[in-house]
Amino acid sequence: MLVPAERIPEATAIAAEVAKAYTVGLPSEKGSKLGPLVSGTQQQRVLSYIEKGVAEGAELALDGREHGFSTGYFVGPTVFGNVTEDMTIAQEEIFGPVLSIIGYKDEDDAVRIANNSEYGLSGGVWSGDPARAEAVARRIRTGQVYINGGAFNTDAPFGGYKQSGIGREAGVFGLEEFLEIKTILR
Repeated sequence: MLVPAERIPEATAIAAEVAKAYTVGLPSEKGSKLGPLVSGTQQQRVLSYIEKGVAEGAELALDGREHGFSTGYFVGPTVFGNVTEDMTIAQEEIFGPVLSIIGYKDEDDAVRIANNSEYGLSGGVWSGDPARAEAVARRIRTGQVYINGGAFNTDAPFGGYKQSGIGREAGVFGLEEFLEIKTILR
């Protein structure tokens, strides 16, 4: 999550408070907002990213290693503040409930940071000016960009850029992935 550099403390405090409200539990339990990860391997992978974040000097504002379950592949919501763009947790796809908050100087710096990764699956832009948000979204090298929390659309093509994948799922582009073209010459 990129925020103006001078607002990192405020954004970190808000993010940690919001994330605390995500109740960890079984999906079948009423009130659960965050279920287990898909496997023990993924749980260990996510936990190792949390350890790397701490080791590399990010501010651990909410520790998801403490979730209250002794069994299952749970990791609680985790929030890091003061993350620098060269840290592992800023550069890799974690695929777990870990938020890394990075500061930027201006709009161009934010776009540069967003694009400074080998990955580009999905992103989001928030602004009081929808036209400005769309202009920024067009500059981000990612397969899907949500503007002001836009809803996921199952009919829209889905897929990433760079190391986040080639090709698309869903929509016309997704169907074309399953078609083969034949040329017959006479």
